[in-house]
Amino acid sequence: MELLRSDSRPIDTLFIDKDKGGSQFEQLLAIARKKGIQARVVPRAALDKMAFGVRHQGVVATVPPKEYADPYKLAEHAVKKGKSPMLVVLDGVEDPQNLGAIIRTAEGAGADGVVIPEHRAAHLTSAVSKASAGALEHMPVAKVPNLANYLNFLKENGFWIVGLAGEAPETYSRPDLTVPIALVLGGEGAGIRPVVRNSCDMLVSLPMMGQVSSLNVSVAAGVMLYEVLRQRAVLPDK
Repeated sequence: MELLRSDSRPIDTLFIDKDKGGSQFEQLLAIARKKGIQARVVPRAALDKMAFGVRHQGVVATVPPKEYADPYKLAEHAVKKGKSPMLVVLDGVEDPQNLGAIIRTAEGAGADGVVIPEHRAAHLTSAVSKASAGALEHMPVAKVPNLANYLNFLKENGFWIVGLAGEAPETYSRPDLTVPIALVLGGEGAGIRPVVRNSCDMLVSLPMMGQVSSLNVSVAAGVMLYEVLRQRAVLPDK
């Protein structure tokens, strides 16, 4: 549905389970017809084959790969929007489910974009798209060859770089997050690499009150993103 609504990439064909019905499927078909998109009603077994056995909800679209945004234009557009910009920078998140979940939360929190490295990281795939629950169609994602250089570029353009690290002495709510922000989160195993850490203005941590030492990276991203909203008075304190 979000793919149809967003016009973010062309749809070749929409395939719908012939045994599915209801208002949501009628709406899908109506939008497809209005946009001149070919829609076919097929047996569920055909959808299962197209989805390579991955669980689906009775509808499959064939589309070209999601295009990456230009990282430098992304920052430029974020600054020009007239509000304090917020970017999410991921250093080596390799799980497609985590990347999709972070994109979903970043879009919900009003982030201006997500930036990932070219190497040793999950890239935009159908699994990421599915995990994002449609948010990928609205959220620009950029890819850069060198994260440290890109963070230095952001700093030169007025961004404050805040990295999340479990051992950092400062808690996540201490820094001023109302200024232009790039939130940096590390990969599932090693966290933020030393060369990327050195490009951060500040490292902060989430308090862990139980026995485990860290949160899932997508959960940590959600905490940080909504702390930004709280400080910017988008969310009430009570």
